[in-house]
Amino acid sequence: MSTKTPENRRFHRINFDAPCELHYQDHVWTTEVLDISLKGVLVQRPEGWNVPLSKPCELVVHLNEHEAAIVMAVELKHVEDHRLGFRCQYIDLDSATHLKRLVELNLGDQALLEREFAHLID
Repeated sequence: MSTKTPENRRFHRINFDAPCELHYQDHVWTTEVLDISLKGVLVQRPEGWNVPLSKPCELVVHLNEHEAAIVMAVELKHVEDHRLGFRCQYIDLDSATHLKRLVELNLGDQALLEREFAHLID
């Protein structure tokens, strides 16, 4: 398994501490986001997690005390003892707007943000 270094990543990870829910079939787990990017999210592995790799899930990241949320259709890409990594498969327009703003505020570089969006389209 190859590990990408920050220099090789197309999408910058933003350290972000927020509550979230993972939905898989009829199960729901409450956990915390560790970091997020335009293409994926890393979360703390919740108690009782038993979903196989590559399975589709839904992730709901709660923002500003549950007034807004980022909702993504995600695919489980890697499992570690205490963390789960997901790739974003689909995000609606409202959620994409929230995520874009979050990334924009943390990157502080409009050119870098535009480059990352161009990679999404590729």
